[in-house]
Amino acid sequence: MSETIDVLDRHRFDEAALTHWCMEHVDGFEGPLTVRQFQGGQSNPTFQLVTPARKYVLRKKPPGQLLASAHQVDREYKVMKALADTPVPVPVPHMYALCEDDAVIGTAFYVMEHLEGRVFRDPTLPEQTPEERAAIYDDMNRVLAELHKVDFAAVGLEDFGRAGNYFERQISRWIKQYRAAETETIADMEELIAWMPDNIPDEDSVSIAHGDFRLENTMYHPTEPKMIAVLDWELSTIGHPLADLGYNSMLYHIDSPTMGTLTRVDFATSGIPDEDEYVAAYCRRTGREGIENWPFYVGFSIFRLASIAQGVYKRGLDGNASSEKALIYGNAAKMLAEAALAQTKKLR
Repeated sequence: MSETIDVLDRHRFDEAALTHWCMEHVDGFEGPLTVRQFQGGQSNPTFQLVTPARKYVLRKKPPGQLLASAHQVDREYKVMKALADTPVPVPVPHMYALCEDDAVIGTAFYVMEHLEGRVFRDPTLPEQTPEERAAIYDDMNRVLAELHKVDFAAVGLEDFGRAGNYFERQISRWIKQYRAAETETIADMEELIAWMPDNIPDEDSVSIAHGDFRLENTMYHPTEPKMIAVLDWELSTIGHPLADLGYNSMLYHIDSPTMGTLTRVDFATSGIPDEDEYVAAYCRRTGREGIENWPFYVGFSIFRLASIAQGVYKRGLDGNASSEKALIYGNAAKMLAEAALAQTKKLR
């Protein structure tokens, strides 16, 4: 995981109350407890819990007034707990316990396993060899395909979301979220909001959708190019697999100051697959012959990220985002809206 810092003042909570709760609900937990905060991420604050015997990770809702249907840590907990028992395991940390009682530390939270591994923040993998880059991207592709092949009803997730009409519901949701966090008029967002609901492809596949599947939200073995955990499941639901794949492929099209970019990669020498190769590998693993209307799925994913970025920016203005970097997201929403619009224009 990323480096830890002292807990930010606005995210402090009653550590004694947490210790008492963990001793009752987390198997094998024994204090004393030291709490550190992971820096990075803009949504649910994440903390390292250090005890003499082992470390744990705690994720909680942020403080303050929150947008409807956001920051549902209970859903993160539920999906990761369910995926631990799939026939072909989707790598997730062990879930210890969920607390939905705000009285303990102020918001709902869960405690999960602390894993030792590598999180790659730069998608160009500058410290890896071409062979390692190829293997890292191939394993990310493999895990995404395995996730989408999970029988979600068989693992107890039949009520995790509504099957079908995913893009219709998502577009409506993210328009509402954007409107709730809007601070100025962005012309490209207005055009997307007008165009997208009427141009959804007639392809209604259904699967678990992670919602934020990208390299930075995964963890790899300390020395091997093998994924050991998929993290940050806040946006997961029963959805459409191509929404995940489109989102996972966004960096071929955007240059983000926070997420990085693949737009300047030399695919012939770097070992990183180009977009066509990456999508083709996914199709082979999931039995697809190809993907029609591909720019829609990429454009939708960038549009949704623009809405999310606007929400982070608004929380930054309100003073309750989980990172000091939130205020840089004001320009991000405009940049992402422009990139999303460019994708949709390929279909007009």
